[in-house]
Amino acid sequence: MIYDVIVVGGGATGLICAITAGQRGRRVLVLDSSNKIGKKILMSGGGRCNFTNLNIDPDYFLSSNPHFCKSALSRYTQYDFINLVEKHGIAYEERKHGQLFCKGSAKEILAMLLNECEQAGVQIHKHCDVTSITSNVIEETEARFKLESNLGEFESSSLVIATGGLSIPKMGATNFAYKVAKQFNIPVVPTRAGLVPFTFSDYFKELSERLSGVSQEVILSTGKKQFQENILFTHRGLSGPAALQLSSYWTTGESIYINLFPNNDIASIINSTKKEKPKLLLRNLFSRQLAKKLVQELETLFWPEWREKYLSDIPDKVLKNIVSNLSSWELKPSGTEGYRTAEVTMGGVDTVSLSSQTMESKTQTGLYFIGEAVDVTGHLGGYNFQWAWSSGYVAGLVV
Repeated sequence: MIYDVIVVGGGATGLICAITAGQRGRRVLVLDSSNKIGKKILMSGGGRCNFTNLNIDPDYFLSSNPHFCKSALSRYTQYDFINLVEKHGIAYEERKHGQLFCKGSAKEILAMLLNECEQAGVQIHKHCDVTSITSNVIEETEARFKLESNLGEFESSSLVIATGGLSIPKMGATNFAYKVAKQFNIPVVPTRAGLVPFTFSDYFKELSERLSGVSQEVILSTGKKQFQENILFTHRGLSGPAALQLSSYWTTGESIYINLFPNNDIASIINSTKKEKPKLLLRNLFSRQLAKKLVQELETLFWPEWREKYLSDIPDKVLKNIVSNLSSWELKPSGTEGYRTAEVTMGGVDTVSLSSQTMESKTQTGLYFIGEAVDVTGHLGGYNFQWAWSSGYVAGLVV
């Protein structure tokens, strides 16, 4: 029951760390509390696993220290992981914005990682709940960790915490990493749900219920950040790539703005159409670019008294006001759907207390935190998987 390295957490980041350490000849044990390894890998990307992105850049990651992720990302790049995928003969495809998905199934990525674990001599125990961790410093440069669990007692000189964050608790997410950090007096940046749908309690909740299932490309923005992507109306509010991306930058109480015509100067289109087709109704003009159900809601909201009037009969001042509303439709979310549906957890173990080159605690020899547990969060589109691979790899080189 004595190992060189114990990795707590059998997800993407824990497995890549275990593989890297095992390939160095280290005796590695992975402990996971669930009945199945890599559950989030299997559900990701609609079962196709968006395993990385061709456009990895530190600017696509959020952290209290935006420079922290640079070292790991540069030492294990998207191309390193792509090489591993190709080595195993897994077919993949590029989708928009450089996102890479399996052509087949996410099961292939998990099978690849488990195969690499087996080749590297990594042992994996499932159904393992770690109940306590104690540490004794043997020498100035070496510690000995003792873990108590329902499967018995384990010891190691290196301990890696790869248990992720709080997102999607039904998949087994817990606050284990933060409890360990607290035990060893390592600070934790306050956490919140990221890449998560918005919810509403005002008129927009009923409107979005009526439009549930309608998708539309827009520019969605706060005062500081904007994303041009699809939004999806849901029974609770707004989802879709643009909403998920913006949620990571949104703060409670802040307004968000929708530009419904991201690729067109709608004012110019209205002016020219008014001259060329004066007997056209506004809804017929807008229905060329927007979903008909959405246009019906918009006319009730923004021009009810002009809905049956021809363009030629609507004053320019009224049209200007309509354009303003459709180009900067202000909404005030009441909140988000929270960790229940969030793809990631913002915040986490404070990077100030970790080495950016090894992910080791600066104050507790032999203790490492990697992946989502750390205060580094990527954009939607394979960035969080790449952080998992990169942070796990650099820790695996030294544990």
